[in-house]
Amino acid sequence: MRTKFDHRPAPGWLLDRLLEAEAGRFSLWLAPALVAGVALYFALPFEPPLWAGPAAAIPLLAATIVLRRHLVVFPFAVLAAAAIGLAAGSLAAWRAAPMPALPGHRAVTIQARVAEVELLPQGRRLVLARPALNGAAPLAREIRVKIRGTDATKLTAGSRVRLRAILFAPAPPAWPGGWDLQRGAFFGNLAGYGFAIGRISVLGTAPAGFFARLRTTIRARVAASVPGVPGAIAATLLTGAAVGIPRADRAAFAASGLAHLLAIAGLHIGIVMGVVFIAVRLALAASEHASLFWPTKAIAALASLAAGAFYMELTGAHLPIERSFAMASLVVLALLAGRRALSMRGLMLAMAGLALIEPDAVPGASFQMSFSAVLALIAGYRALDPYLARLATDTHWRRRLLRHVIMLFTTSLLAGSASAPYAAWHFGQMQIYFVVSNLLAVPITAAWTMPLGLLSLALMPLHLARFALVAMGWGCAATLAIARFFAHLPAASIAVPHAPTWGLLLTSVGLAWLCLWRSRLRLAGIPAIALGILSAWLIRPPNLLVAPDTLAVRHGETVLTATIHGRQAFTLEQFQQALPWKQTPLPCADAICKLAPGAMLLRAQAPCPRGIVIAFVPAACGAQTTVIDATALKNGATAIWLGPHPRLLPDREVRGNRPWVVLGATPLPAPSSKPRRATTRAAPAARAAPSLPMAPTE
Repeated sequence: MRTKFDHRPAPGWLLDRLLEAEAGRFSLWLAPALVAGVALYFALPFEPPLWAGPAAAIPLLAATIVLRRHLVVFPFAVLAAAAIGLAAGSLAAWRAAPMPALPGHRAVTIQARVAEVELLPQGRRLVLARPALNGAAPLAREIRVKIRGTDATKLTAGSRVRLRAILFAPAPPAWPGGWDLQRGAFFGNLAGYGFAIGRISVLGTAPAGFFARLRTTIRARVAASVPGVPGAIAATLLTGAAVGIPRADRAAFAASGLAHLLAIAGLHIGIVMGVVFIAVRLALAASEHASLFWPTKAIAALASLAAGAFYMELTGAHLPIERSFAMASLVVLALLAGRRALSMRGLMLAMAGLALIEPDAVPGASFQMSFSAVLALIAGYRALDPYLARLATDTHWRRRLLRHVIMLFTTSLLAGSASAPYAAWHFGQMQIYFVVSNLLAVPITAAWTMPLGLLSLALMPLHLARFALVAMGWGCAATLAIARFFAHLPAASIAVPHAPTWGLLLTSVGLAWLCLWRSRLRLAGIPAIALGILSAWLIRPPNLLVAPDTLAVRHGETVLTATIHGRQAFTLEQFQQALPWKQTPLPCADAICKLAPGAMLLRAQAPCPRGIVIAFVPAACGAQTTVIDATALKNGATAIWLGPHPRLLPDREVRGNRPWVVLGATPLPAPSSKPRRATTRAAPAARAAPSLPMAPTE
């Protein structure tokens, strides 16, 4: 007897349909898994043994090989890729030279070779290779030293110099979870920073690298032909160094959503390779013999690849352009093989390759924003291709122009929206007008500025580059005007709260889920992305941030700040990411300032009040009083949540014991999994503190 349930499909029907729809897509998850393994390495509060990654990867790889014909191979392959990523991070840290101890706050004599001369808005900065301090053995790491603007000593890459300077080790994060300068310096082969005192003595000149000398020559010729900020922008586009652009103008590019025009990456190398490809193909087409008997398309593709490699080395071969060149190389190989030029598989190969070569780039903004943008572009254009194809069939010039405008708008929208959560997480800002500003600035850069820059490079050996450079400067000036205009519009850049790490992870998983799958299963990534973005508003920000030189107190929609030695611009800028509200000076100059219920600031010698005491001076408090002073801050900045049970989160508990963590105190015990609670028991009575508006303790 038949029942109404007899028409139901077999239990495995849905799984079979899913496997059929997603055939060939499972392997795409290996690259994100490898990146997740690298991210896990940097998130650990301790340094894992060097053998931990390989010990986990080998049995997982063996299981993957054995089960390669079964569906259960997928989790084993993903875990194996993650273990390989963990091993790559450990190996990169093991290979890096240890951080040296620098004699801070006192002058040292340095002898070194100049590796690079960087032109700043005011003065110059030297990158010194193998510096010897006070006659000691040379350091394995570089040092960056800013020299006086009045020092006109002629310096070039390769010069041997002697100078006296004040050196500083890279600073720890300004707040727990903030930008880690020490980690960047550790993997960037940098020992520290400093500034020169007195004039520099040139001891001699040794041969410098070809590209270092070429960059110096290009910067000098650009500065002579295009003065001011447009010249600094032109030098950035041709040599990759943005240090000559004034801070206010760099901020304008960031607020207008045009910061990517100053970060040499995919757009720039794409223009370079595209211009060379078209030029070579047109030149070959002018010859009848070459057109008939030579593979002109392949020759032009290889020439563009060589031009891209040259441009990558000229601009410093940093991560964004390395990623872009890796993708461009895959595009050229696909063209030569007759395959799809830009594919998701090629992007995943580039992602995995860069994560293995430079794992320290994975936690950085450049890696995350670059790959999220390209991932969204590939998936988005694949979904929109049927609609854009309708416009491509119409040959009328108006329809073709409309199609180009729509594609430019779509590109800006997809790339900007996908990278926005990472920009907000790293910089605490979101740009509102980025789509419109890119519609205006990108065509100028692509059709005018960059082609003229390439022409100037070709004319430099003939000493005719000035004509192209002057015209290039007009394009740079137009782009600068667009950036300044949009940056000064109301609400051009909105400060957003700092999302928790799990929120950024959820956004990343949701974005990968939405873009990598082909079936409707991908739509499950949308709520994950939404929840990850909303996580910034689901957590409670700290009430106080305390750095060695700066204090910030959250008070409603404002942040009260106090510093020890004047205005600490960098620290306050970093505080803005964690507490994204308007900053105003703390309205108190007395010995004891009441910050909030249970929290006081001690500015001068006075009896300790009860509760949490932030002391900018030596404080003799009772053993049961929680004191945050210079000794405690040697372990890094501290975040404080006030309330009935106050919580303290030192930076050391976030970063743990890692090779790049350099502190002025002995290491703490192994960090706990939760922020430790502050004890606020009775303390000696203090005189009445001046009244201040209370920060909410919630």
